[in-house]
Amino acid sequence: MGGRRAAPAVAAVFAAVTLLAGCGTAAPDAGTPSAQTTTPSARAATTPTPEGTLLVADFGADTVSFVDPVRGAFDRVKVGTAPYGVVVGADGRAWVTTAEGVAVVDTGKRTRLDLIPYKTRAGPATTGEYRGGGMGIALAPDGRHAYVGVNVPDGNGVLEVIDTATRKVTGTVPVGRRPFDVDVSRDGSEAYATGHDSFDVTSVRTDTLRARRMEVAPYGTEGGLGSWLKPHYAVVRPSDGKLLLPFEGERLAVLDPRTGKVAVERMTANTHQHGAALAPDGTLLVVGTGPIASDDEEASLTIREPDGSERVVKLDGSHEDVAVSRDGRTAYVTGGFTRDGYWNGITVVALDGKTPPVRLAAGERPLGIAVL
Repeated sequence: MGGRRAAPAVAAVFAAVTLLAGCGTAAPDAGTPSAQTTTPSARAATTPTPEGTLLVADFGADTVSFVDPVRGAFDRVKVGTAPYGVVVGADGRAWVTTAEGVAVVDTGKRTRLDLIPYKTRAGPATTGEYRGGGMGIALAPDGRHAYVGVNVPDGNGVLEVIDTATRKVTGTVPVGRRPFDVDVSRDGSEAYATGHDSFDVTSVRTDTLRARRMEVAPYGTEGGLGSWLKPHYAVVRPSDGKLLLPFEGERLAVLDPRTGKVAVERMTANTHQHGAALAPDGTLLVVGTGPIASDDEEASLTIREPDGSERVVKLDGSHEDVAVSRDGRTAYVTGGFTRDGYWNGITVVALDGKTPPVRLAAGERPLGIAVL
């Protein structure tokens, strides 16, 4: 992705929506797949994918969708059952976790290059919130390895290491249960698997594959598998290498991977939280999925400045994950949600707060997202 332009400015999105409204044409229904979405094809695209296109994993299908951030989805590529996470390298190849294996997609030509099977036995390829197979995924800074969190139903997860040149799994490491997210340190020396159902982050040395478990449970672990108060997604803070893990719009767990110690900072959204991303200036973006407990607020996007101050933008309907444009001006929030209540679209949020969020029809239960 190096050298690519930032995604188109959000002003273009609002200009397009205003123009449609002025013509008396209703915006597309974000609860159904976009009419512009084409049937997946085994052949490469005849026109290159524009820079700034969004790529989303269609958890409710077996495809990834290519999305114009103004007009919506315009193409799909078949990748495998129930795709979850997606990451894109500097060479334009996307690595997508599915229930069947990790799909490799040429995003320029919009075609699947490979489907790498897991070494871990995760059961049959199924769909739904608790399906086995790949969840979180991250690339090493040099792009030579991909690190994949594999969910094993009713058991501990596994971090699988893929050599991106040979497209082979070269190592496996036991980690926590349901590895929702995987991150990598800035120097590439450690990979971090966030274990949702085990209240932990497993740090794995990328040279030796030695693993170390660190508990992250600012509410405690009472309730076990039945608890809502678990870690989901994390980001690595560039300034000090610490991991930031949001909980319930109330607490931000700050994990120091060197010591395993966790500090807790206050958050303000008061809603169940999942996806997280960092803007180029260090601003933390956190997705509020919508209410789980009876006293939770509705879905939202928290915009947390490096100094800890927050602004909470309300969203319409459940959401899951978030990506930010290269210029740091726009956030794209997927409506897929791992639980029921999802919708088929993306919400476009101007981070300067000058224009309201816009819903954009795209994909089928879209979860993971990347900006090309």
